[in-house]
Amino acid sequence: MEIILSDEIRQVWPQLCVAAIEASVINTPHNDSLWEEMFQEEKTLSERYSPDSLKSRPGIEATRKAYRALGKDPSRYRPSNEALVRRFLQGKHLYEISTLVDLNNLASIRWAYSIGGFDLDLINGNRLILGIGQKDEPYEGIGRGPLNIENLPVYRDLTGGIGTPTSDNERTKISLSTRRLLFLVNGYDGNCDLTLRCGKDLQELLRKYAQSDGGTLTLITGQ
Repeated sequence: MEIILSDEIRQVWPQLCVAAIEASVINTPHNDSLWEEMFQEEKTLSERYSPDSLKSRPGIEATRKAYRALGKDPSRYRPSNEALVRRFLQGKHLYEISTLVDLNNLASIRWAYSIGGFDLDLINGNRLILGIGQKDEPYEGIGRGPLNIENLPVYRDLTGGIGTPTSDNERTKISLSTRRLLFLVNGYDGNCDLTLRCGKDLQELLRKYAQSDGGTLTLITGQ
């Protein structure tokens, strides 16, 4: 899958780094060992952050700044890297979806990056372009229904939008039948080394919990 950062994104946020992981996988409804890791990460972050101080994590702070630069309110349309941690800081556990989605969420809370997760076989074409959402552009967020993606960063295939840092699209979401996936780690903080480390962590999680060899890892930059 070719990942292209559009000129409009490069002009507004040239420091963006994206780590793309493509892998063959086996998904399962639940994995006890994975959730032991998840609960430990929740505990560690709960001891370190409050809902107010959470915004100072570099990955979250940078994503919020990128939203504002594009004209979107990050408090109304929270990026997923912030929303996930905020949830358990408020005393709620993260949703349990499936092993692939859960390990994506684990990497997101650990590294403070929004990570898109897609079923490669549901993407139309062999290229994704990261652009900016348009007024009234149709988009169905996972579990959210129609989502206003105007001024949000959005990955598009030949059919339309499939992923934003706030929510991915129902059309290309990961399910228990997913056998080939694409993860996109969105490093709006411009720390390409850390973005790659997050990608490598995802590969290791896939090896541990998804009967995968970890697939391939590629870095895409806006500069």
